[in-house]
Amino acid sequence: MDKQEILTYRVHDVAEYINWVYFFHAWGFSPRYATVANVCDCVSCQSSWIFSFPYEERIKAQEACQLFSEAQRQLKALDKLTEARVLYRLCPANAQGDDLLIAGTRFPLLRQQTTHEDGQPYLCLSDYIRPLHSGMPDTIGVFAATTHEPEETESDPYKRLLIQTLADRLAEAAVEKMHQYVRREAWGYAPDENLTIEQLHKEEFQGIRPAVGYPSLPDQSVNFLLDELLHMLQIGITLTENGAMNPHASVSGLMFSHPQARYFSIGKIGEDQLKDYAARRGLPLDRMRQFLAACIE
Repeated sequence: MDKQEILTYRVHDVAEYINWVYFFHAWGFSPRYATVANVCDCVSCQSSWIFSFPYEERIKAQEACQLFSEAQRQLKALDKLTEARVLYRLCPANAQGDDLLIAGTRFPLLRQQTTHEDGQPYLCLSDYIRPLHSGMPDTIGVFAATTHEPEETESDPYKRLLIQTLADRLAEAAVEKMHQYVRREAWGYAPDENLTIEQLHKEEFQGIRPAVGYPSLPDQSVNFLLDELLHMLQIGITLTENGAMNPHASVSGLMFSHPQARYFSIGKIGEDQLKDYAARRGLPLDRMRQFLAACIE
């Protein structure tokens, strides 16, 4: 299988897929305040929600309620000004050791090294793709998504930050909607999936979707490899010399369909794996050390 598609979503198409927990986290609120997104927008219901908190937390709850109301108004304004774009590709792939071979591109990965006291295996994302020696090709998904902030930048710092945090969440929401479509139709390995938005946010679907920079895929520089496969400029994404994406409200990653695939953290790696990984990436050791500084023991 080798299929590529660009999906364009209006704000109102993906707003319901927003995970408000991460939006409120960006504003310094704990997850329990994100439940305001489940409350009717009438004054009575919002008041009842605020008074459901202990007395000493009600001011914070009121602030969360106000922030959510302002976010909803801003989403309506953004619906006329911007859109979310997602580029995905379903590629033939095989695993070769800790590397993925994706449509002719070698994609090195890291394997856990931290000791597991419970005897669990040391995981690598390549474990979820059929090995090359099997003689049978497998399929993997690669993706990138972005939400371009309006060109007319707000002069109000608060409004500017509100737009930025909403743009981040809209890019993630667009990926959530894309992944649902891919599982049910484009890839079609879960045609009968029928999950609620809450279940999607809890990742109850088959397979995983690790994003670049997250614990199982911590090396931001693999964006250069993804760009080889996707040509991200098609949706307006460019990369800095360090592999960061521009616009800022962008996300990229991999999609796996294996029913036993699960998320994990690479954790800390030793000097031996750092050297091995740098060699497989074909990058100088010092350069690789910069990219993986947070992972090195």
